[in-house]
Amino acid sequence: MTNLAAVLHGPGKLEIRDVGTPDAVPGGISIEMMLSGVCGSDVHLYEGQAGALPISVILGHEGVGRIATLGAGVSTDYAGQTVSVGDLVYWAPIALCGACYTCTVLEQTPCEKSSFFEDAEKPNWGTFQERIWLPARQPFYKLLDGTDPVALAAMGCALPTALKAFDQVRPVRPGETVVIQGAGPVGLATAMMASVSGASNVVVLDSVAAKLEVARTMGATATLDLSMTTAEERRAAIYELAGPTGPTVVVEATGALPAFVEGSDLTGVNGTYVVLGLLGDVGRTDVHPGDISWRNKSIGGATFPKIKHYYYAVQLARKLQDRFPLADLVSHRFKIADTEAALRAVGSGETVKAVIDATL
Repeated sequence: MTNLAAVLHGPGKLEIRDVGTPDAVPGGISIEMMLSGVCGSDVHLYEGQAGALPISVILGHEGVGRIATLGAGVSTDYAGQTVSVGDLVYWAPIALCGACYTCTVLEQTPCEKSSFFEDAEKPNWGTFQERIWLPARQPFYKLLDGTDPVALAAMGCALPTALKAFDQVRPVRPGETVVIQGAGPVGLATAMMASVSGASNVVVLDSVAAKLEVARTMGATATLDLSMTTAEERRAAIYELAGPTGPTVVVEATGALPAFVEGSDLTGVNGTYVVLGLLGDVGRTDVHPGDISWRNKSIGGATFPKIKHYYYAVQLARKLQDRFPLADLVSHRFKIADTEAALRAVGSGETVKAVIDATL
């Protein structure tokens, strides 16, 4: 049995090779991969924007698959649901220690001893491979009966990220105006959750018309094309919808530094600006502290969903897959052997959601 994997040795150095088939250890499981989402962070790693990695790694952290083997002592998922070989599962991709101040007191992710990757030469949970391996104490959850695995795969880590944002920074309240910068997977998941939470106006900004059309199917009540409007025109249109005090929640989900200045300016009186996409060393920009205090404005960031947000994603995918066209978000499928093509497609912005389909 082969286990083809996309191994990253350094920026732009990707190799497709057999890494051996892992078996479950006591307390852990192995999973036969079905669908693995291609995230923007995979592109950043491939292009070297996230810095050099000290080891070779298997890319990928989003996925849905079937249990291949159960390690000794494993009979349920991490919500207490009985599991068997062949069950569809979804998992948290960060291995936490569970025994430090961040884990036990702050209840935050990541912790000081988190493992995002394992050496490609060892069994690991990088999802761009045919079979992955979860160690003991790395949570996984069984899909609810009737869940379309494509719907959950389409949400990848985007839905847990949106849930972390509204959990940590501020929830959306009924009747509010929410503005979302970016119609990628995180922006679309955020639009959906804002709609479900009762927002009266959900305004999505992007420069790709096709993505704005998709945003309207995911809860957006209005869209603005960045390539067809100026910042002043967008602000006027948004404030006409929201009223003179402006939108109460603005979410940055672009990863583009110029978005920060506009998003902060759009945030209304007593509003909150939530930064999701600007991760790592992306540069610096102007901040106007007087504007923050004068408008009683809050700015908060969120990243790395908690374990519970992956559990919530399983519940929501089943509940919302018929209300929103989640499975239709998957616009491109690639073989493991075509991982570089998948990364280029996501990097170019041509995809809504790309997945590596291990069954191809």
